[in-house]
Amino acid sequence: MSKDPSSQPTARKHTALPKAQILIEALPWLTRHHGKTVVIKFGGNAMVDEELKAAFAQDVVFLHHAGLRPVVVHGGGPQISKALDRHGIVSEFKAGLRVTTEDAMDVVRMVLAGQVQRELVGLLNQHGPLAVGLTGEDAHTITATKHQPRIEGELVDIGRVGEITEIDTGAIEALLADGRIPVVSSIARSQDDGHVYNVNADTAASALAAALGAETLMVLTDVEGLYEDWPHSDEVISRLTAKELEKLLPELASGMVPKMEGCLHAVRNGVETARVIDGRVQHSILLEIFTDEGIGTMVVPDHDDSTTGTEGES
Repeated sequence: MSKDPSSQPTARKHTALPKAQILIEALPWLTRHHGKTVVIKFGGNAMVDEELKAAFAQDVVFLHHAGLRPVVVHGGGPQISKALDRHGIVSEFKAGLRVTTEDAMDVVRMVLAGQVQRELVGLLNQHGPLAVGLTGEDAHTITATKHQPRIEGELVDIGRVGEITEIDTGAIEALLADGRIPVVSSIARSQDDGHVYNVNADTAASALAAALGAETLMVLTDVEGLYEDWPHSDEVISRLTAKELEKLLPELASGMVPKMEGCLHAVRNGVETARVIDGRVQHSILLEIFTDEGIGTMVVPDHDDSTTGTEGES
């Protein structure tokens, strides 16, 4: 005689129940974020670790299929440094920015648009004909003028490093309307001298998020978030307002300054939340957007009076 078939569906239900619970937990966030634009700055260890790169691509494609409109912005510091070494060009930094000579700019352009972007577009397109790469030069997406940082009271020439003056979102909006995932390299066209400029990718991501009216800016880093009292404590600040962040900026390590300045710019220019999350954690983007716990540090506008904590608690 055959076994009672009624016992088999019961076993399958028990096995599938945790998966169903995970999906149900995501439902409020799926509803909240549907149709919203999310700008994600791709960087840090997630750019060089093969498993993290693959997980990042999966996360971005998941956001797309979940009804969000992801836009990816990337730099390529490690890859640029290696390429400059191969070309015998010394990497030099001043005020936390790469000194970019004429020769170095050619390498930067080649690496960002021809290597890093191509690889990322390829990873995303393993899941379907979704990603389209462009640089800030294309369709005047990012326009910049020469940036000269002030060091010890003096303006310093650091070459082809740009300060963003204008954003044109037309090409990105057209791609989003066509159901694509724009992947933007942080290179800008010149406003005034015919050159091409290397712009900080954190700054580019925040400027694009503001110009697009994005709901969220997400910045992937190699740390858990913004620490409360580093190096004396590894306690991460889960949420802070723009005003609170502004007070902390002078005390931050140089590597965190452009990221947190970008978050500040974003939330003061219409972006609802800016988050710094640990790109070393696989699927950190999904954990931040679609779970109750969330990870990393979230910055909100000053007028946000919600309860301290992650978005799930606000």
